[in-house]
Amino acid sequence: MFAVLSDGWLYPLWVVGASRIRAVDDHWPQPGARLHHSVGVWPLLLDDDTQVEQVQPDRLIVLKARAWPSGEARVRIELEPVGVHTRVTIEEDAVSGPATLLPGPVRHPMLHARNIESLARLAHVVEGRAHGSAGA
Repeated sequence: MFAVLSDGWLYPLWVVGASRIRAVDDHWPQPGARLHHSVGVWPLLLDDDTQVEQVQPDRLIVLKARAWPSGEARVRIELEPVGVHTRVTIEEDAVSGPATLLPGPVRHPMLHARNIESLARLAHVVEGRAHGSAGA
């Protein structure tokens, strides 16, 4: 699981809204490293970046995701072993920009729905890699 999180080039496969990766810093996923990504759909793509704030291999990665003009979000992805499986939780919230003007009761259900889909996509990528699927 952490191998997928550690490969910045895979993020558009599972992160809802990420369209493409333009570059990945060589030291990804170490603190300070950035993914240079685009969000949206062509031809309405916005270029921005996401930076690692904290990492504990096989356990945790905390990201500051930028998607201006909407703002920045802090994303905490936690991994917990459960038998032979891994429980993955994502906590995300806006930390700056216009998105913070939306009240939590409006903002949180939208983020929750997005993260449910991201987790489903992440599971598909991880399972595909485990079964040797190309491109994952």
